[in-house]
Amino acid sequence: MEKNWYVVHTYSGYENKVKANLEKRVETMGMQDKIFRVIIPEEQETDFKDGKKRTVMRKTFPGYVLVELVMTDDSWYVVRNTPGVTGFIGSSGGGAKPTPLLPEEVDAILRSMGMTERKIDVDFAENDLVEVMDGPFAGFQGKVEEIDRAKGKVKVSVDMFGRETKMEMDFEQIRKAD
Repeated sequence: MEKNWYVVHTYSGYENKVKANLEKRVETMGMQDKIFRVIIPEEQETDFKDGKKRTVMRKTFPGYVLVELVMTDDSWYVVRNTPGVTGFIGSSGGGAKPTPLLPEEVDAILRSMGMTERKIDVDFAENDLVEVMDGPFAGFQGKVEEIDRAKGKVKVSVDMFGRETKMEMDFEQIRKAD
């Protein structure tokens, strides 16, 4: 399953409460493998009060929180039913799953906050033999064809039924074979 960023609508002024509530629910409900990061988009702003210059953080999108998750019925339910959350943006309603943000949208928001997509140290290189740890191909071994550090993806060539099959996976889904 692929993790993506989703926009969650909150009651106005409840962004920090929703972030805290959601992070607590992820822990108590054991959802760390499905719900990863909760971010309130903010930017620094300088203003003058009482003749003094000061720097304050201003919410870029008041009433919205970004959540990085693997969209499953469980993760969707946990986020939707977090106190202060009114729903996902990009959902047509009626139980339909929302559409994720595009990677370039996420990159632009994170960059504006001085953050970049987290880089993962990998212990494999091109042409290395790796083992698939997660997903429908768990237990299969394959050869690393290409590594995309910016996206956290790796292309692995796996021998399936006597044919080489290339698939794209997340770094976390594979490990170097012994």
